[in-house]
Amino acid sequence: MTMRVRFAPSPTGYLHVGGARTALFNWLLARHEGGTFVLRIEDTDVARSTKEAVDAIFAGMRWLGLDWDEGPDIGGPYGPYTQMERLDTYRTHADRLLESGHAYPCFCTKGELDAMREEAQARGEAFRYTGKCRVLSSDERTARQSAGEPFVLRLKVPSEGETVVDDLIHGKVTFQNAVLDDFVLVKADGVPTYNYAVVIDDATMAITHVLRGDDHLSNTPKQQLIYQALGLPMPRFGHIPMILGPDKTKLSKRHGATSVTAYDDAGYLSDAMVNYLARLGWAHGDDEVMTRDELIAKFGVEGINDTAAVFDQAKLDWLNGVWMRQTASAALVPHIRPRLEKRGWLEARHDEAWLTKLVDLTKERARTLEELVAYANFFFDTAIAYQEEATAKFLTPATRPILAALAERLPATHPWTPEAIEAVFRALAEELGVKAGAVIQPTRVALVGSTASPGMFETAYLMGPDLVRKRLSGALGRIPVGV
Repeated sequence: MTMRVRFAPSPTGYLHVGGARTALFNWLLARHEGGTFVLRIEDTDVARSTKEAVDAIFAGMRWLGLDWDEGPDIGGPYGPYTQMERLDTYRTHADRLLESGHAYPCFCTKGELDAMREEAQARGEAFRYTGKCRVLSSDERTARQSAGEPFVLRLKVPSEGETVVDDLIHGKVTFQNAVLDDFVLVKADGVPTYNYAVVIDDATMAITHVLRGDDHLSNTPKQQLIYQALGLPMPRFGHIPMILGPDKTKLSKRHGATSVTAYDDAGYLSDAMVNYLARLGWAHGDDEVMTRDELIAKFGVEGINDTAAVFDQAKLDWLNGVWMRQTASAALVPHIRPRLEKRGWLEARHDEAWLTKLVDLTKERARTLEELVAYANFFFDTAIAYQEEATAKFLTPATRPILAALAERLPATHPWTPEAIEAVFRALAEELGVKAGAVIQPTRVALVGSTASPGMFETAYLMGPDLVRKRLSGALGRIPVGV
């Protein structure tokens, strides 16, 4: 049997980090096993589901490179792949449950349910539906339905025995049926509840394996009871422990950007994010840096940890830096260009070759694309910040002759190459009887505002003669006269 897995988000917000990891684990499992990866939209929360959220989910999945084989936008043999388009399917199976006696209509009003809840609270017990409508005669049920009395559909849950979930990650987990109540399958408006719809969807879409967050583990015994009542084949379940923030609480907005597209905006590479998310709760030996192909080859459910993972921003930054350094500079240019355009820094001379060289010179010092762009600001005709200590040490009356000579000679250098620029520096150092560093350091501060930059000759070359002249003149203007 071909493995079929699914990712089934609710379109009530963006694709967050936890959901993205769940999608990734399912995608990796399908690709590793040569199976099918299904994307299904669970939009039965009608009040909160939006098209914008669906679009955001698609955007997040596409940025991560998680392509799906069947889904709302591309169709497939088991569609439709959006729950609110599947209401007829839910009704058909609900009728089967009623006919077989595994479900019953419940006419209890909100007021009656609230009273039951208050009584349970007074006894210090968790609320469980009392089964009031379970014992109604068939004649009374028919009469109340004929009268148009609203009702929900509940599953008859065995009052004794136990339901065992044979979980791929946690092993066998046992639930006592006595603590489960006759839960609702279909609401009064005909919309199915999560636990019912997900069973019908997974069964009719021939899903063989369900990997999802362990916050769903408590739902699984209920779902297994529905499978059993309908006589449907059950998928294998695996519940992935949640992701915690550094403070060991559930990951949330207060821990930083949790939307995967927010990480795109912040300058993270999708390859790095996929690599990081895969390692967030899954391991293959001591492997850390892995390509998608390597992840697909090595992934298995047995490598998923059974304890919660902690989101480590520093490790993500480190890993993204590794990916930036090992990615060809030309391949990073399409990611860098829009960030520069947004800042209004690009000029006609900043062609593909120039931008590739810029990335070459700067990517070793950056952990994100945004850091790279911020660090590279001195290569553009923008205001730069001069470090106070560097200015006091290197922009002095003693260095004025050096900077003045370079302001005259460097812009006239021809051809404008790193080698020719280096020759100007060394000739001036020899002429002044000083080491090359005595010429390079004050010039570096004059051109970039600090004592740290890529190689001086490559930096000046990439700046171009006009910007070099402008920066040297500006630095000379910062040196006190007559001191």
